[in-house]
Amino acid sequence: MAENLTAVGAASTDPVPGSGLAGSVKGFSRTLEVTAAAAATSTYTFGYVPSNAIILGLSKVSWDDLASTGSPTLDFGTATDDDCFNDGLDLATAASTASLIKDIANYGKQAWDYDTTLTEDPGGKLAIIGTLKDAAANTGGTVTVEVLYIIP
Repeated sequence: MAENLTAVGAASTDPVPGSGLAGSVKGFSRTLEVTAAAAATSTYTFGYVPSNAIILGLSKVSWDDLASTGSPTLDFGTATDDDCFNDGLDLATAASTASLIKDIANYGKQAWDYDTTLTEDPGGKLAIIGTLKDAAANTGGTVTVEVLYIIP
C-alpha cells in the first residue's frame, strides 16, 4: 500500500510568509585537549544552548584515539543527565566522528526534553557536557563538538 506522509516538526521552524525563515540556524564549534592523565570521571563542558533550542541532527562530535589500553567511552548530556544526547562513544579506536544526538527518532526535540530529570522547560541555558566513562584516557588527544540549533 502506498503511503502519503508529511513530516511534522516544530511549527515555527517552517517558513512564515512575509517573515522570512523562522528557524535561523545558530551554533558553535568547540575543541579541547583531553590530557593523558584524564580519569574515568572527567567532565568537559563544551558550551551552552538555550533550553528550548532544537538541536539539529547535523550536530556532531569528533575525537582522536584517546587510549592505548582500556576501553574509555564518552557520553554527552547535561549537568543533570550525563548521557541524554549520546553515550558509549568508543575513545579507544582510530579518530572518529559521531552524531551528537544518538537516536534519529529524537531529532526535533527541544534540548530540555532530552534530559530525563526535567518535566518542563526550565528556561535559561543548558550545558553540553562530555563525561569520560569506563576507563581512563591514557594517551590524550583532541575532542571537538559542533552544535547546530534553531530557536522555535
